[in-house]
Amino acid sequence: MKHFVMKRRYFKEGTFSTLHREDGSQVCVVAERADLNNAPSRSCIPEGRYSLLPHNSPKFGKCYALEAPELGVTRYGPSLRTHILIHKANTPSQLQGCLAPGVNFGELHGEWAVLNSTAAFDSLMAELNGEPAMLTIKKD
Repeated sequence: MKHFVMKRRYFKEGTFSTLHREDGSQVCVVAERADLNNAPSRSCIPEGRYSLLPHNSPKFGKCYALEAPELGVTRYGPSLRTHILIHKANTPSQLQGCLAPGVNFGELHGEWAVLNSTAAFDSLMAELNGEPAMLTIKKD
């Protein structure tokens, strides 16, 4: 099973990370909402270890969902947080607690962002190849 590490940096504008393979090579960059103490739909999720599970979202189609029951995160509940997905988006304001991959960091319409989200998402989906994986999220 593949294992990825996401190294975070926290800002008032959002939470911005780099995603790495086990060998340390970078996969992509990631945008999330700012840390608002795990508030559902408004905050990044807690640091920790998550299962990455293939998911079919009515809104986003094929994507990945994060799950860590011990951290209060499950796909369907009951839990503190549900439907935490990795999907295409560019800015934290486009997210409701999910993660958005990008090729690089930048600015979009005056907001901090990840750029080329579709390319990064497609590349990540190809690398995951529909298989479950593990993700460790930690402060950089």
